[in-house]
Amino acid sequence: MRGTVGRACTAGLVVGVLVTGLTGCTGDAGGDGKAEACTDGTYAWSGVRREQRLTALSDPIRFKKKTGTYTSRLEPVGDTVYRPSVAGAPEGAGAAAVIKALGRHLKVERPLAGPSETERPAQDHFFESSTGAHEGAYYAWAALDLVEADFTYTCGDGEPAEGHVRTWEGAGAGFLSCSMPSDEKAGRVAAQRTCPAGSEAAQQS
Repeated sequence: MRGTVGRACTAGLVVGVLVTGLTGCTGDAGGDGKAEACTDGTYAWSGVRREQRLTALSDPIRFKKKTGTYTSRLEPVGDTVYRPSVAGAPEGAGAAAVIKALGRHLKVERPLAGPSETERPAQDHFFESSTGAHEGAYYAWAALDLVEADFTYTCGDGEPAEGHVRTWEGAGAGFLSCSMPSDEKAGRVAAQRTCPAGSEAAQQS
């Protein structure tokens, strides 16, 4: 089960540095000696990698009797602050344009996180479940769906620019019975940490 989570911001270690301004595609502007930025180039993508990262985790959840509604507090896993980063953004395109181009290449349903977005650990992070009659052992978690890729940007007669993008597709949370293994990497990690050792979810690697 995936859902939404509540968040508040705290300080932490920043991961990902936005790097822009490396000239990758320019042309002669005329007699003033300045180069023109090229804005209508094409991208070639390679090395696309996706990784789901566990960002928050509940304490072990145990229901001694059937419970229909439950709110689970999720504690941050580490103090990492995630920020989208683009190394080698070509002049004239910029980091935001590169990330949008990657989103088009991946045909994502929602836009990828842009340069101004931040994902921080939250102290009042929670997950709410209001369906079903919960009983027994459960586990809950939050995760970030990271994506990164290498690119080559070619425009006109200029030299191709090479760079690297790191961002994310979305953030979410999960809540499952320990008798139900998760099909997500973060969920499997959460089950191993909080479900009873002999439960089906905890035994899944």
